[in-house]
This record gives sequence, structure tokens and C-alpha cells, in this order.
Amino acid sequence: MNRNNHTMLQGPLLKSIILYTIPIILTSWLQLLFNAADLVVVGQANGSNSLAAVGATGAITNLIINLFIGLSVGAGVGVAHGLGSGDDAAVHRTVHTAIPAAIISGIFLTIVGVALSRTFLVWMDTPTENEVLELATVYMQIYFGGMVFNMVYNFAASILRAAGDTKSPLIFLGLSGLINVGLNLIFVLCLGMNVEGVALATIISQAVSAILVVMKLMGRTDACRLELKKMRIYGPQLKKMIRIGLPAGIQGSMFSISNVMIQSSINSFGDIVMSGNTAAANIEGFVFTAMNAFHQTAVNFTGQNVGARQYDRVKKILWTCLGCVAVTGAVLGLTMYGFGRQLLGIYISDSETAIEYGLVRLGYICAVYFICGLMDVSTGALRGMGSSIVPMIISVLGVCGVRLLWIGTVFQIYHTTDCLYLSYGVSWVITFIAQFIAFWMLYKRHTKRAESL
Repeated sequence: MNRNNHTMLQGPLLKSIILYTIPIILTSWLQLLFNAADLVVVGQANGSNSLAAVGATGAITNLIINLFIGLSVGAGVGVAHGLGSGDDAAVHRTVHTAIPAAIISGIFLTIVGVALSRTFLVWMDTPTENEVLELATVYMQIYFGGMVFNMVYNFAASILRAAGDTKSPLIFLGLSGLINVGLNLIFVLCLGMNVEGVALATIISQAVSAILVVMKLMGRTDACRLELKKMRIYGPQLKKMIRIGLPAGIQGSMFSISNVMIQSSINSFGDIVMSGNTAAANIEGFVFTAMNAFHQTAVNFTGQNVGARQYDRVKKILWTCLGCVAVTGAVLGLTMYGFGRQLLGIYISDSETAIEYGLVRLGYICAVYFICGLMDVSTGALRGMGSSIVPMIISVLGVCGVRLLWIGTVFQIYHTTDCLYLSYGVSWVITFIAQFIAFWMLYKRHTKRAESL
């Protein structure tokens, strides 16, 4: 057992969880900076129309890729269970199934994304004036051209985190992030490119991070070591990956469907509102990814301890992660709102009205964002225990269902951006309560089963 696994299965939880989670937070922020760098450079150099074009692709892009990103969650849980139970053979087979699955997923996504980008954007009522639709189509097609790198990085990074290594993905993404920013400046400012420049910079930098993370797996000396010649699809491991990961992916895609509906509603207010919404959403992303890091921590810590049948520790993991995510979400959310005008000004240089619309969104989202974090941690604990369908159903009904119902009823009566943003907080509260109850029901079932053995 290596030192990283030891800290998951034994020792003080608070310290271990914080030390484990901080690199995930920083890694997630660097990933977000890929898109932020795109937005800042293209917005400052080419104006709010280009900013709106890049922002218009976010919701639909997430909708398409989240289904397959969910499979990486399944790979991580499979590795965590195997490590916790000491089943090195299962870990080996999971690792060597995950990477081919990532490559196949990436190829499929490239074909779909390149062929149907414009169609998807038209369905979302992306504005045709000021070339927003054309610019968004170009950005989206180029971005999907590098989807294999995106998938490989996410699957491989999920395996490393399940094994306790959260620092390597941070280092690799940091290096590729510097490359991304540098290429953004070269392509847009020096070569005069528009959205196509920032898209190219993103996929090149993703290729670097994918190569580095695969090399790290190849250099490991434990059961997680990747040997390229031994890559193949192992049926039992693929089934477990799908059983856990597919519901997670469906849940992520359903989240994205609700976000697509909200984005379409935002689009109906025009490109100025779109610009402010895009910038605000990107700022909020730094709060969300910090909170979502505790979701990943809950998945992997719970997974290893369930594999080791340490159920009392599983309960402590949930409470510790809930406390940490509540503090993180409240502090970061209020900070982002407090400096909202200054932060929005980094993205938007040509419209004070767009900044005002961005502040409206920040006001409704940031004050209650910590509830979203509580919801995510509860979901992560359920997945770590091997349950993925239950949290998927709860989340689809609680988040997506509430938001779609809200858009179809309340928003039709009070057709304002304020009313639209209010749906976020309502859906988080309902879903967190349901996920929390589901965890304790499943926990009691696991402990009773363990007592009977």
C-alpha cells in the first residue's frame, strides 16, 4: 500500500481531505482558465460579439461531452474499489480498459461535434446578427477536433486521483495552461486570428496535458501502471465502468440540457445580455470547480473505504466533506460577488450594460452557491458507495426537472433574467435534501449487510 492510499484509509480525515483536495481545486481552476483565457483574449481583442460567440458554445459542448466524461467517473470508482480491497488484478484491468474507452469516446465526439455544431447552435437560438452564429460554429468545430485529448486526459487523471495522486494532474495542467495562454496571445494578437485562434490554442494545450498524464501512468510501479501493449477492453471492468459512469454521464448531460434551456432563454434577451451572462458564468465557474473538487474527494475517499469495508469512516468522510464544501462555497461565492464589477471588467471592455447584466447573475447565484456544493458532495458519496442510478434519478428530477418546469411556468409569467436565475437556488435546495436522505438509506443498507457477514 503506497503512502497516498494510507492517508485515504487511515489517519485524521480533515487534514487528509484538505491536502488531497487542494491540488484538485487548483487543477480545476487551471482547466477553467483554458476557457477564461479564450474569453479574455478574444473579448479584449475582438469585442463582445466574439465573447458572446465563444460563450454560446459552452452549454451545448458540455451537453455533448458530459455523457462520456461520466465514464471516467466509473473508471475512477473501479480503481478506488480495487485499491481499497487489495484486488490488483481488477485495478490493472480497469486501467487498461479505461484508456481505449477514452480514445473511442473522443473519436465519436469529434465526428458528432464537427458535423453538427451549427445545427446544435441554431437549435439554441444563437443570434445570427453580428456573425455570432458563424463565429460560434467555427470555435465549436475546431474545439471538437481535439476531443480525443480531452477524453484521454480526463480518464487518466481520474485514475491517478483514485490512486491518491492529485498533484501530477495539477503540474501537467499547469504546464499546458501556460502553453494555452501563450498560444492565445500569439494566434489572436500577433497573427490577427479570432475565435479560431483561441480554439486551436485550447486543443494544442489539451494534447500536451493528455500526453503527460499518460506518461505518468506508464511510469507508475503499482497496479495502476499503464502498459500500452496490454490495452484492451475487459468486459467486467467495462460493465462496471458503464454501470457507475453512464448514470453519472446522463446526469451531467441532463444538467447540461437544463443549462441549454436556460442559455436559450438568455439568448432571447439579445447579445448584450449573453455577453454579461457568459462572463459571470465563467467567474462563477471558479467557485463551482472548487466545490466540485470535494465531490471528487468524496467519491474516491468513500470508494476506497467501501472497498476496505470501513463504513464508520465513510460516515465521517461525508460530514467532513460537507463542512469543507460549505465553507469553501460561502467564502468564494461572496468574494466573487463583492469584486464582481472588477472581475467582469476583465472580460468585457466595451459595454457597461453587459457588466450590469453580469452583476445580476452573480447576485442570484453566488450568495447560495454553497448549497450546490452540498448537493455535489452528497452525490459523490453515493457514487463512491457504488450507487449511481439513484443519484442520477434524484438529480435529473431535482435539478433538471425543477429548472425546466420553472422555465415553462414561472418564467413565462415573469419573463426576466432575475426570475430565470432564481431557479438555480430552488433546484439546489430540493436536490440536496433528497440526495442526503438517499445517502443515509444506502449507508444503513451497507452496514447491515456488513454486520450479517
